Amino acid sequence: MTVAAAEVEGHGAGRATLLVALSACGFASIPIFVSVAVRSGSPLVDVLVGRYGIAALLLAAIAWWSGTRRLDRAGLRVLAIVGVMQAAVAYTSLLALAYIPAGTLSFLFYTYPAWIAIIARVWHAEPLTVWRLLALALSLGGVLVMVGAPSAARLHPTGVALALASAVLYAVYVPVVARVQRELSPAVTAAYMAGGAALVFYLGKVVSGGPTLRLTPAGVWATLGLAVISTTIAFLLFLRGLRTLGPVRTGIVSTIEPFATALLAAAILAQPLSSGTILGGALIAAAVVLLQLKSDGPTLAS
Repeated sequence: MTVAAAEVEGHGAGRATLLVALSACGFASIPIFVSVAVRSGSPLVDVLVGRYGIAALLLAAIAWWSGTRRLDRAGLRVLAIVGVMQAAVAYTSLLALAYIPAGTLSFLFYTYPAWIAIIARVWHAEPLTVWRLLALALSLGGVLVMVGAPSAARLHPTGVALALASAVLYAVYVPVVARVQRELSPAVTAAYMAGGAALVFYLGKVVSGGPTLRLTPAGVWATLGLAVISTTIAFLLFLRGLRTLGPVRTGIVSTIEPFATALLAAAILAQPLSSGTILGGALIAAAVVLLQLKSDGPTLAS
């Protein structure tokens, strides 16, 4: 690779890293909006239906405006597979909270970059360089410092199983999305993803409580925030970054999400910002910088 080509690739990777980091900040706002909506009396399932349904309409409009609208087998495959996987990840994560604390859930869920690396190793989809593994260790260490190691005394096996299931599902979800979006634009892919998730949650809503959504005024505003910031914008940024970085690097960069959540909680919900959160965020930032400076390197032997 020539110096000029390396500079172009490095610039593209840097821009993609920024897009994924910004998408993680969008996803980080999910707990904030959900907390506001649920505390105001809005049922969680209703909020999720509104979130994905509004986002699907917005993303479809963006796809139509950009001239990349299409309805074919590729799109329907995203709707049926990726949309269902998106809903499954969200559902298993939320269900785990009934058995284990939120901090424990965060720790277990954010093992997903390691699972992505394992999947990439098995599928031979991406090389696992020494630098990437070091960045992975730094990012996981940052998450551990932020949320704390789970205490064995309070771990319910059902909660642990659900949390790990959500992490593994997400680890499979990321490379699957990377593959299916090769045939579609990010806007079209995101529209089908949101549409599939909305359909799954709405069917669950109809079965459990009827077709009518019940949202409080605060719940409506929180749901709009979820739809616009946490879904429409976050999905588009994530997909654009994923296309360049690939699943492994995308997963590692995405671990800034719990740190961004902590910052938002401190700013909006007045929750304290601990020294562990700051240190953990620094470790994750170091991992992201390392990925940028050392994107290549020796790979593990097959």
